[in-house]
This record gives sequence, structure tokens and C-alpha cells, in this order.
Amino acid sequence: MNSEEEFYDAVTGFDSDNSSGEFSEANHKVAEMLDLDPHQSNRTGKHNGETEIQENGIKRHRTSLPAPMFSRSDFSVWSILKKCIGLELSKITMPIVFNEPLSFLQRITEYMEHIYLINKACSQADPLERMQASPSYQLLCVLISLQAVAAFAVSAVASQWERTGKPFNPLLGETYELTREDLGFRFISEQVSHHPPISAFYSEGLNKDFIFHGSIYPKLKFWGKSIEAEPRGTITLELLKHNEAYTWTNPTCCVHNVIIGKLWLEQYGTVEIVNHSTGDKCVLNFKPCGLFGKELHRVEGYIQDKNRKKLCVIYGKWTECLWCTDPTTYETYKKNEKRGGEQKKLKPSEDVIKSENDEADDMPEVQETVQFIPGSKLLWRINCRPPNSSQMYNFTSFAVSLNELEKGMEAILAPTDCRLRPDIRNMENGNMDMASKEKERLEEKQRAARKERAKDEVEWQTR
Repeated sequence: MNSEEEFYDAVTGFDSDNSSGEFSEANHKVAEMLDLDPHQSNRTGKHNGETEIQENGIKRHRTSLPAPMFSRSDFSVWSILKKCIGLELSKITMPIVFNEPLSFLQRITEYMEHIYLINKACSQADPLERMQASPSYQLLCVLISLQAVAAFAVSAVASQWERTGKPFNPLLGETYELTREDLGFRFISEQVSHHPPISAFYSEGLNKDFIFHGSIYPKLKFWGKSIEAEPRGTITLELLKHNEAYTWTNPTCCVHNVIIGKLWLEQYGTVEIVNHSTGDKCVLNFKPCGLFGKELHRVEGYIQDKNRKKLCVIYGKWTECLWCTDPTTYETYKKNEKRGGEQKKLKPSEDVIKSENDEADDMPEVQETVQFIPGSKLLWRINCRPPNSSQMYNFTSFAVSLNELEKGMEAILAPTDCRLRPDIRNMENGNMDMASKEKERLEEKQRAARKERAKDEVEWQTR
């Protein structure tokens, strides 16, 4: 039995269809499945006792996928979704052509792409230095840390720009591990619940300077022309040296034209990032597109202290960059902008003005880049994507590397790791028919395993 078969057998608790019968009937009992230790494999990082590789990672990462993405233009999901308007979609099986070759656990890992922002927050003066410094310097250190955390929270959703493919739903008990010594972190996630679908993750700095953890329960709803993903679950970042803890939730993501037309997405909603040690707070407003698309991708907000005094204003686009400036400068600029009318008023184009009977909601033309306010400080700028990104599900360079599986990695990965899923692997390799069959088979095995647990009155235990 190969490693891929071991993976989905371990997750579902059943032997594969082409099993040679090496496993006992106990494998068909989910209670016995819990005895499986996903970390029993070799952790030395050695392959055949000779080559040493980085634990759960590769020092040189690939820059492209094995095969280009499959065209979605000839597919429609109306036959599936027309009866689901206003309903929760976690129980609906979608055609694989609307997926991307990553598990949702791997998508969560993309939070770590801009980890340098966490490092920046950690690098501020330590508590002793702050205590010995003036109050103004103490305030500055806290402010800079919160600015960096706010930029990190925004950067975490930036990878979703133009990513209209749906990640694979993780199987119950599925895991993903990644250690990046070059970036200074290790990361592990697990699917801890199937209904409702809950993904938990934990990450820490290799220098023991931060802990990043949380759980995510995306609530999906279909609204006729669009699918809305409402994030549920709290994300926590702890800066250990400063004894500071920050929490927030992600904005809502909406994918338009799921029935007909070109797919496009937007993020909207209010994100509050709270420093529970000082009482300071950052409030970010991810603005909805609006009628003529003027606010598409825009983010505006502010940082306030525990007395609700505004310390700075943050503005930009989650698809581009983030700046900050002092509140007085920002208000003055806005007033002058209204009075002088220096910027031309946007005129609605014929492509944007649509009647209620139109079949597709065209994506508004992307407006000019973020208007720089003199005196502002750059907090974050999005990374450039690979030149062939459009043929790779619009993946970032970081995302391209998440599912790579080189020789020898099976020896150090848990058998429940996403990289070993045959449906995702086949889709990545361009074998859509086999990927679809494997996806359907895995989902059916998971349903059967759930019925078996219910029959034996066994509750799933997280690893």
C-alpha cells in the first residue's frame, strides 16, 4: 500500500478499495483508528539513512505547479445551487473543477507568508527597556507593535486576491505541518470537526518569540449570484517577550458570479484587533465594493488607546498596500480633497451600471492605486506573484510551495498530512477525472466512518 492510500485510510478508518488485505478488521472500527499515532513515522529527517532534509519542509521550494489549471468556462453549478439560496453550503458537494489543489488547512498556512510583520512587532524594545524609557517612547513601542500586527492581519487575506477556486474541505482528522527554518516558524493544523467544519491551527517562532493560534469555522451561504464566506472563530497572536496578546477575526469574503460571468471576489466587514495587555485597539473597515466600485478592496481604520483616543489612521487596499498617518493630517487631507475636488469624480461606466435582470455582476474596473497622503508611513506591501500565476489558480509563490512533496518527505510526514491526499495530488498534476473520482470516494468513506462511529456510540477525539 502506498503512502497516499495510507493517508486516506488513516483519516477515514477504512482500508482502501484496492487494499491487499494486510490490515485487520480492527481497522474498520473507528475506535481502533484512534490508536493510530500520526507522528509515529521517522522524524530524524533522514532518507534511506543518507540524505538529511529539513523537517517537514524543503530548503529549495518549487516555483510552479506540475500542470496548468483546468478551465472552468464550460461548467455551471446552477443545477446544484439553485435549491440552496440562503442555505449553509458546508454539506453541499461541489464539482472539483471549482476547487484549487490545496486543502483549507494549507490555505490557513498562508497567514504566515508575511511573517516578517510578526518579527517586526517582536523586535520592539523589551519590557525592561520600556519601563526605563519615557512614557512617549513606551507609547511609541506599543503603537508600532499594533501597527505591525494590524498589517499582518490584512496581509493574511491578501493571498485571496483573484483566488476564486475553493480549497478542498479537510477530512476529519486531516493534518498539515510545515517547518520553515528560512522564515523562522513551524506550523501545524488539524481538522477537529466535520459538522460543523472547524479547523484548528498552532504556530510558533523557532526563536520562541511568538505563538499564533486559533480555530476557523467558515459559514458559507449562497445568495443567488454569489457565495458568501462568513468567518467564525478567533485568531490569537501572542508576543512572548512583551507578554502581549492580540485577537481578531477575519472579514467576510464574497465570491460573485458563481453561476455565470467572470468570477471575482471582495472582502468586507469590520475587523477589531485588540491588545489585551494594554487595552489599545485597531479598528479596520474593509469596505464593500459599492454601486460604482469606488471602494473596491479599500481598507480604512484607526488605532486608539484604552481611553479611545485616536493615535493614528490606517488606509490602503488589502490587494496592494497599507499606510498609516496621524489623525490630524488625515482629516486635513480629506477636507481639502472635498473642497478642492483635485481628483476627478468617478463616472459610472456602461459596464458597471446593470439592471436587476442582468445575468452577471461585472467586477468594477479597478480604480487607481492608493492615493498617498504626504507624511504617511508604509506598513505593508503585497508580494509580487509568479509570472505564470494566472495559470496556477492565481497562487502566490508561497502558496505554490505548500503542497510540494519531494522524495523522502513521506518518511517525516504524518500519514494524515494534506500532501498525501490523492484527490488534491491528482488535481495538481492535471488529472481531473481521477481527482474527481478520488474526491468522491474519500467523501463517501468519511460518511461511512461517521455512521460507524454513530453505530458504536464513539465520539471523535482530536489528536
